[in-house]
Amino acid sequence: MSDDVLPTGTPPSSVATGRPPSSIAVGQPSPSAATGPQSTPVAASQPSMPVPTPRPRLLVIGGSLKHVRKARELGLDVVHAQFPDEYDRGHWPHVDQALLLDYGDIDRLLPLVRALHEAYPFQAAVSLFELGLLSAARVNEALGLAGESVATVELLLDKGRMRRYLAAGGISPVASAVGRSARDVREFVHAHGFPVVVKPVSESGSLGVFRIRDPADIDVVAERFRSLDGQLAAKDLSRADSFDEFLIEEFLDGPEISVETLSFDGRHVVVAVTDKECVGPGFVEIGHAQPSGCSPETLREVTQLVTDFLDAVGLRNGPGHTEVKLTSRGPRIVESHNRVGGDRINELAEIAYGIDMERYALGAGFGLVAPLTTSPEPQGAAAIRFLTPEPGRVVEVTGVDAVRADPACAGLHLDVEPGDDVPPLTWNEDKVGHVIARGATATEAIAHGRRLAAAIHIRTKPVS
Repeated sequence: MSDDVLPTGTPPSSVATGRPPSSIAVGQPSPSAATGPQSTPVAASQPSMPVPTPRPRLLVIGGSLKHVRKARELGLDVVHAQFPDEYDRGHWPHVDQALLLDYGDIDRLLPLVRALHEAYPFQAAVSLFELGLLSAARVNEALGLAGESVATVELLLDKGRMRRYLAAGGISPVASAVGRSARDVREFVHAHGFPVVVKPVSESGSLGVFRIRDPADIDVVAERFRSLDGQLAAKDLSRADSFDEFLIEEFLDGPEISVETLSFDGRHVVVAVTDKECVGPGFVEIGHAQPSGCSPETLREVTQLVTDFLDAVGLRNGPGHTEVKLTSRGPRIVESHNRVGGDRINELAEIAYGIDMERYALGAGFGLVAPLTTSPEPQGAAAIRFLTPEPGRVVEVTGVDAVRADPACAGLHLDVEPGDDVPPLTWNEDKVGHVIARGATATEAIAHGRRLAAAIHIRTKPVS
């Protein structure tokens, strides 16, 4: 994969508006470079004089097109680090310079970032995407910019370390150990009993999560976990060695929720609590809803736990997405991330609370959005229902137009069409679409979501 710095692709008049053209080219782009093909690396050329810009400048690492669009809408100049095959002409109106490379390789990213920073300084690096969080922290640390510490981000990304850290502080105690073999699982079970959960030490999205209920499951799960190695592209994994070892945890009973927070200089504000519906031994999430139906007493207890947790791990600014199990022994932390929750949780928060957490993550550090002082009151309710048809080859899709026209539909996305294959449901990326529904209450929104999802018929046939 080549390392490219591309211009925005906007008309020449963009220079007059204060957006400087790209001045560093490491890998002169060919006409198709923005869509992924490799280009030939050439030496970096330094500009003779930086072009001043009146607007603050932000480095956005990874993420989706909407993230750079929102940064531009906030009035920011944008440098975007992205994989070449995930950058195209749609980004050009919103991006001043694009660094096209594997941004998880910090040894390749940092020299390019330093060169751009010297010519056109930016004030911070931000990522709203799991795989870019550590790179953003390392860039900020290397350049002396504001942002979450590398230590905090590494702690959140390493579930084994996080468990040990919490245990040492007496916060949310959960029995756990890191293992590499079926023997390690048996030793853990001997000490703590069944059931147990095995999952990657890093990663997210329910990838490689297995529940073990009896001795017969142990060898099967250990083999299935090892078989994941090599099945995913390296750019889709937090670590190249994600399947060399795994975290073993006691099973936490009870429903799962997530707590969506924004932090402002160490002051944590709960934006929303999301109720979740999970299925299967891998706990794949098939539905979310806001506001939560938890009792006020439970919400107070959960809020205190999450606030104590965020203080303990050192999260100071920006979004947080903390998953919690409401066990029979009280709430327990499952894991946490210094980003906005996935699975369209931000869209639910916009509908239910009027808060776009992504805009806060991008603009709060520049004073472009006012800090929240208290948790927002709900303005309505929203629910998402994911589409999980039978595995096989898609033969027919019907009902889409009727669902889009339904007044309760706030969003519909479909990833498959006739001829595409639907995989078995093992992790979040196996879901093939979703419907977002609105309602006066969460109960009503959930009912609308289920009704609308059921109205979309994705017929499949077995694949030989």
